Amino acid sequence: MQVHFKIHGQGKKNLNGDGFAIWYTKDRMQPGPVFGSKDNFLGLGVFVDTYPNEEKQQEAQKRRYSPGNQRVFPYISAMVNNGSLTYDHDRDGRPTELGGCTAMVRNLNHDTFLVIRYVKRRLTVMIDIDGKHEWRDCIDVPGVHLPRGYYFGTSSVTGDLSDNHDIISLKLYQLTVERTPEEEKRDREVFLPVVDNLKLPGMEAPLEPMSGLALFLIVFFSLVALVFAIVIGVIVYNKWQEQSRKHFY
Repeated sequence: MQVHFKIHGQGKKNLNGDGFAIWYTKDRMQPGPVFGSKDNFLGLGVFVDTYPNEEKQQEAQKRRYSPGNQRVFPYISAMVNNGSLTYDHDRDGRPTELGGCTAMVRNLNHDTFLVIRYVKRRLTVMIDIDGKHEWRDCIDVPGVHLPRGYYFGTSSVTGDLSDNHDIISLKLYQLTVERTPEEEKRDREVFLPVVDNLKLPGMEAPLEPMSGLALFLIVFFSLVALVFAIVIGVIVYNKWQEQSRKHFY
């Protein structure tokens, strides 16, 4: 999906808000608190966030940022939700973020674009915001499982501060990708959004199957332990029989 957009307004520096979102979700657009759409959604959200809530709260409380944790806004991020996650506005979605990048997209005189690609369970987001007609990497996440048949959408929200969020066009392209029959079957059997190696609340990570060697060793040592227990049991029983005969005579 290629998104042609424009964010503009009178606010200076960070006196603007709040941003917009691009959605691929199970439900049709429903109003809610996450950039104008519902929370606890099923699917993918890509957020163009123009207001740093976490930074403002920490400034108000006179806390210091660790330099390695700073994010410069406007900021683009992605989130995959299985319906159990809540988008944390106070922390700008940091706890559930799959990846992100800074994108200075406000009040530009040239066209700005972002593109979202999903190929063989790999999610990538690229941006063209410098007026050079060149794509720049923003997000790259392997192991993303997205079901088929969801809805595309976009939403935006403003609060005490405001901006204009213009979605000029959304262009969808079906990519031609060669898949083996196994890959095709595997992709059709995705029923819940999930990301490999990312434990989401409400979803247990599947247990990895044991290798043949591990299974053999478990069976072998189990048999050895069983034989050992039987031998010990026979010895104890014989001793008990012998003691019983001595007591009888």
